[in-house]
Amino acid sequence: MSALYPTHRLIEFGDLSPAELDVINALGKEAKVYPRGAVISREGAPSESYYRLVEGWAGSAIGHANGSRQILKVHLPGDAMGTPSMSLTHTADTLFAITPVVASEIPYERFGDIISQHPRLAAHFLLSVQRERVALMDRLASLGRTSAQSRLAAFILDLSERLDLIGKVHDGTFEMMLTQEQIADVVGLTSIHVNRMLRELQDRKLVFRDRQHYTILTRAGLRELADQPMRALNRNAKWLPQRSAGMDN
Repeated sequence: MSALYPTHRLIEFGDLSPAELDVINALGKEAKVYPRGAVISREGAPSESYYRLVEGWAGSAIGHANGSRQILKVHLPGDAMGTPSMSLTHTADTLFAITPVVASEIPYERFGDIISQHPRLAAHFLLSVQRERVALMDRLASLGRTSAQSRLAAFILDLSERLDLIGKVHDGTFEMMLTQEQIADVVGLTSIHVNRMLRELQDRKLVFRDRQHYTILTRAGLRELADQPMRALNRNAKWLPQRSAGMDN
């Protein structure tokens, strides 16, 4: 199926021309629909492609010897998925559909063409991946030094801000597509603990929850509780390569 890839994650570091955006949209294979729960890419498979998420919510998980799995990341439209495995012979994680999703596979060979022919686009991709690494660093730090409430507050705040970029937040409210068990897996708690922490956030008038609909009532208060550092993006860095010939239009 034909679908345009959300490019907001790549233009955070500087504007891209319409011609450059056309190159990005033509990069992947024909987008495919995956039903809820479907495996997009399985851990341990030969590492030959990464994926870009066009629609829906997806997850990244690593399996354990006892048969359980750990959800490491929740992917939203515009995210590149599976990029850590570019450095490996076999994929490091399983990508799966949390909701029905539309995703496009990008063989590494096609991305190699971007590196050689459009270095500015490759640099934007590099910056986007590094931003993702910083987000994971912040989450890892929070698991070791912050309270359960802080971890949950940071997770809700992160989802809200990312969903807002794609127009999925209305009057501070967004639809949570994760179960409490999945939320617990991401933030390193039990589902019972998550339920209790959600009630406490509501009691503190920070978040209102109506089934799957979450409303942030006091963003400043939630941010203070989350105890996450503010990160300023480096837009239009001086070291970014110039546009390739013919990419100004």
